[in-house]
Amino acid sequence: MQRSFGDESSPLTAKPEAEKALVVAFLKDIQPDILGVCEIGSLEDLKDLQSRLRDQGLDLPHLEHCTGGDTTRSLGLLSRFPISARDSQTKLTYQMGAETFPMQRGILDATVNVGGGFEIRCLGVHLKSKRAIPEADESLMRRNEAHLLRKHLDRIFEAQPQAKIVSYGDFNEHRNEPAISEIIGSRSTPGYMIDLYLRDAHGQVWTHFWDAADVYGRLDYLFVSRSLRPYVDTKGTLIYTAADFDKASDHRPIVMKLNPQRKVSGPQK
Repeated sequence: MQRSFGDESSPLTAKPEAEKALVVAFLKDIQPDILGVCEIGSLEDLKDLQSRLRDQGLDLPHLEHCTGGDTTRSLGLLSRFPISARDSQTKLTYQMGAETFPMQRGILDATVNVGGGFEIRCLGVHLKSKRAIPEADESLMRRNEAHLLRKHLDRIFEAQPQAKIVSYGDFNEHRNEPAISEIIGSRSTPGYMIDLYLRDAHGQVWTHFWDAADVYGRLDYLFVSRSLRPYVDTKGTLIYTAADFDKASDHRPIVMKLNPQRKVSGPQK
């Protein structure tokens, strides 16, 4: 039997217009060439964001939209550059006891061609929330979803050992938890993913504020493959800082800057 559960199957409340306007203002300031978003809602919601950004002079004409078992909270990607390949995983499942659970948001998988033969494979995820539910252990559910992401990564590396991959999103997990360790993998294997340790303008590493508990945490990550890491501009890779971020979202934007023209020689270790 396959089932949905708890908070992930409840209706998604529309974001108020004031919050939408702030999100667009922050994104206009960041000026992303590729934008990955979590909990975007429907394809129409993603297109609405695309239109709002275009009205502000930020044209990201190419898109990918991904849903899993939860059809109300989706993953989206907008890009200035064309998408050359798509392999989003929308029907992944895992077993817990006698029951089968869907990966609620799936895995968004879009390869973006930034030009000159340079392609970035973008894997967006949004793992099970930390909100407890009666149906199952939420931490074990995240561990299972992380395992599905690791299996997807392994398949990619088996076919393309030098793939330039970034896995990003809301992992809803702290850095020392098994789910994150599995996604990163073993340093001795070709599929090892490097955690880009991000900081904000004040040297802080938190990306999420849970106001009900007064808890700051690092739940959002950028993991890159060895082949992509040399092209990361560390000075431009950061947690975006804005005094009124909390009026737009409980998560702060994370930013990765790449330099595709950088000369890199030999395989990366």
